[in-house]
Amino acid sequence: MKTLKVAIIGQGRSGWSIHGQYFKDCGDLFQVVAVADPLEKRRLNAEKTFNCQTYTDYKPLLERTDLDLVVNSTPSYLHVPVTELFLKKGFNVLCEKPLAKNVQEVDRLIAASRESGSVFAIFQQSRFSAYFRKVKQVIDSGVLGRIVQISIAFNGFARRWDWQCIQRFNGGNLRNTGPHPLDQALQLFGGDDMPEVFCRMDRANTFGDAEDYVKLIMTGKNRPLIDLEISSCCAYPCFTYNVQGTCGGMKGSMDEMEWRYIVPSECPPQKLVYEPLETADGLPAYCGEALTWHEEHWKVSDDVDSAESFGTFANMTARYYQMLYRTLAEGAPLEVTPQQIRRQIAVIEECHRQNPLSVWA
Repeated sequence: MKTLKVAIIGQGRSGWSIHGQYFKDCGDLFQVVAVADPLEKRRLNAEKTFNCQTYTDYKPLLERTDLDLVVNSTPSYLHVPVTELFLKKGFNVLCEKPLAKNVQEVDRLIAASRESGSVFAIFQQSRFSAYFRKVKQVIDSGVLGRIVQISIAFNGFARRWDWQCIQRFNGGNLRNTGPHPLDQALQLFGGDDMPEVFCRMDRANTFGDAEDYVKLIMTGKNRPLIDLEISSCCAYPCFTYNVQGTCGGMKGSMDEMEWRYIVPSECPPQKLVYEPLETADGLPAYCGEALTWHEEHWKVSDDVDSAESFGTFANMTARYYQMLYRTLAEGAPLEVTPQQIRRQIAVIEECHRQNPLSVWA
């Protein structure tokens, strides 16, 4: 098994707390050989942890010839220029989310990747989370019937005052938290066409000028309605998922899910009637029947398939990198493609078009 050599640009909450933590325990799949970060404490920590070379700037990495992968964990507003620079030089690049501000920027990155023949990947690891895989598995099984609506809520109550609540740094709930549930939502929406989008944004508890409340509705012909909330002013968050289908439904969080459904062949036969319903003694009646419900339950802690890397975030990061390793080392196709993320950015761009917020921070 070939060990792939990796450089990480940035050792902030993503570069260190997510990517760095994975690489510490990834076995022989990847080896961090270089880290770039302007802060000395972070460079010293990387040297101690990975026994790697460190740089105050990412540009010297462009001269290296031993890198199999460059992980771009710079602040959001640098994702496009840094990724484009490395792609044009022929490096394989994994870029953090949000990928870009608009579709035009995504197209530039896709073109750069095609011209150089390098792999261009986007870190949408929540596609591989255990809870989402369970939701998709149950929906795909058909037991819930035709899916009418899928409600997704990444809600909580919080105030924020860092750079990720500032518009000029590509901040805000939709670009910061949003790529995770939106990527999942578009997978469940299906196809590759652009959905019809309705969005409302607000600034509630933020200290910055970017949105911290998002209500996003997506619809399309023969597609389920997607109702997505990303709110920082929800004091009573309920479910991450609530799925409504013609034969049943599903609800739950990242930790556990439950679903109940009927089997049409087990239901009493009925036919449409036009006359008023009444009881045996002639009194007014309401439609009512006894249905047989089948109920199932799932907990992430009981999921044998997730046991190799227990914990929601660790598990989905490991699964993403295992997928990326297969692409880089074995030539397998990416499961999260730039074209899929292009549609995500198109939806985000449309949301911002419908909700122009004043810029003051």
